[in-house]
Amino acid sequence: MTTAPEAPATPLGFLAVELTARCQLVCPSHCYAQAGPHRGHGTMSTGDWRRVITEAAELGATTVQTIGGEPSLSPDFTGLVEHALEAGLRVRVYTNLYRVRAAHWTLYEHPRVDLATSYYSDDAAEHDRITGRPGSHAATRANIAGAVRRGITVKVGIVDLGGGQRVEQARAEMKALGVHDVHVDRVRPVGNAANAAVPTATSLCGRCGDGRAAVLPTGEVAVCEIGRNLTGGNVKNATLASVLGSARWAETAASVPRRTGADPCAPSDCEPAASDSCGPAKNDPCGPMSD
Repeated sequence: MTTAPEAPATPLGFLAVELTARCQLVCPSHCYAQAGPHRGHGTMSTGDWRRVITEAAELGATTVQTIGGEPSLSPDFTGLVEHALEAGLRVRVYTNLYRVRAAHWTLYEHPRVDLATSYYSDDAAEHDRITGRPGSHAATRANIAGAVRRGITVKVGIVDLGGGQRVEQARAEMKALGVHDVHVDRVRPVGNAANAAVPTATSLCGRCGDGRAAVLPTGEVAVCEIGRNLTGGNVKNATLASVLGSARWAETAASVPRRTGADPCAPSDCEPAASDSCGPAKNDPCGPMSD
């Protein structure tokens, strides 16, 4: 007799799907995913991704966020966003906005799609140095302005790497362009910023795995995009419900130090590279638990 998988202890509200590790940018000092131009798309098939998105909707999720790498570089990108919309989900596309195809602009204009991106400086040379890609400042800035012009909701996260980076000038520039949701966070010691060290859970915001999860290009299910080393199963060989309802997932999620207080972070507002900016309306992200 087959036993039905145990339901997740906490209802799923938000699922990030990391469609690829490929990205036009390098971000050598801070990329949480260690993505880059020569990375692959992973081992998840189109069918795997469609099934996971369908299962997320069945589990009660309201939002799916496509991430990478640069998610629009995945050959499955357009079809998977459309599939999520057909399943009744909202879709947040976390994109570097370095290149936008005409067909993608049409996709982004859907009323249940919004964009999120990272920006670093109003100074082109400083921005390009941080991304490791000459011309990225001009391209991203132009596409942010293009999204605003088209009436597309766009959130901008500015990662402060320190060293006198022109963070406040970048924030003012985004506001002047008409971006209403701009927030700043310092770089977290994960991915390229970890310098080969194993990230600690205190680098996280304290809400990872609480009503949210992230599926990586290998099918591994992590507590969030930033906490990618904390995994609780793999959807290549199991359903999303069985992973999130497993004892292993419960143990993994419990390993994240929890934030307490009257104003906890909302997990659906956490964003990669932004990073874990749990209170964007306040323009002040939830800091890591080590704060």
